[in-house]
Formats: sequence, C-alpha cells, structure tokens
Amino acid sequence: MKKTILSLALAVIFGSSAFANPIDGEKKAIKTSESKVTWKAYKVTGSHTGTVDLKSGSLEFDGDKLVGGEFEVDMTTIANTDLEGEYKGKLEGHLKSDDFFSTASNPTSKLVFTKVKASGKNSYQVTGDLTIKGITKPVTFDVSIYGSKATATLKVDRAKYDVRYGSGSFFENLGDKTIYDEFDLVVDLQM
Repeated sequence: MKKTILSLALAVIFGSSAFANPIDGEKKAIKTSESKVTWKAYKVTGSHTGTVDLKSGSLEFDGDKLVGGEFEVDMTTIANTDLEGEYKGKLEGHLKSDDFFSTASNPTSKLVFTKVKASGKNSYQVTGDLTIKGITKPVTFDVSIYGSKATATLKVDRAKYDVRYGSGSFFENLGDKTIYDEFDLVVDLQM
C-alpha cells in the first residue's frame, strides 16, 4: 500500500512538472549571407525586379515540424536587378525615398510568424505580422522546408503600408503611370 501511494505521489509530482516546464522549440538561425530575398513589382507598362538583404532571422522547430519564425530585413539594401547604369541608380534611390519605403526613417522591416499550420509533409501555411514603415498587417503565405533550406513566396499589398506612389488605391487617372499595389517576394533561406 505504501509503495502504491509513493508511486502515485511521484507520478503526480513528475507529471505536473512536465506540464509546468514545457520544452521550447529549437531555433535555427538563418545564414543571412547565404539566403536571398528577391522582389518583383508590376506596373501597367511592365515590371521591375530586385533584391533586399536579410539582417537577421530564425525558424523555430518542434522536432522536425515548423512552429515559428522571425525575420528582419535591411530595407537600405533594396536593389534593382533589371536595369543598369543611371536608371538603376535612380530607381533604387526612388524606392528608398519617402515616395516608397522611407528607408532613412524606416531602415528595417520585420516579419513575425503568428500561426503555422502543416499543409503537407514539408509544407506549411504561415500567417505572420509584417511590419513595413512602422505599420503592421497580417500576411498569409506558404513555406516549404527541405533539410537546411526553406522557401517562401509572398504577395504584399503595399497600399496597406502607406506606400502610395503611383498607386491606383490613392490616386485617380494615373493611366500608364500606374504601379500595381501588389508585389511578389520570393525568399530562399539557408539554415
């Protein structure tokens, strides 16, 4: 009888301590120098492509399952890849100006995962808070993970972040000067 009570008491003590101290997931740092973020923006008369650098980032796992993530982007590194010379410099300067991303006063953007749902063996649907120009809005996108690599594709509506230049959401009669609100981000991460 004493052994049964002792065993039961130990089970309650150790069992409740397991619930009191849950095991945190493993955070894997992103190798920013080996990772790449590319963008593509669209206008009536065509499109532009470019890159922007990750400043820091990590993905969080519980075993082999993705459970979280957080990233900071260095907006001062926004670069164009489809133009050369004078036009390349002008576009990059314009993107950094207050007409677009105001990088002098908003040098970083941030993404923090708020919900991760498995959608396949190595695939996840992620919802996160994206902050651009100090404005935070939710975004939902897909992430695929293979070993030490992860990829994601996002559509971002710049109008939600008060990026107004050439936007039909803020200005009328732009004609062929219209720059569409949505732009694409393709993210290739190396852990």
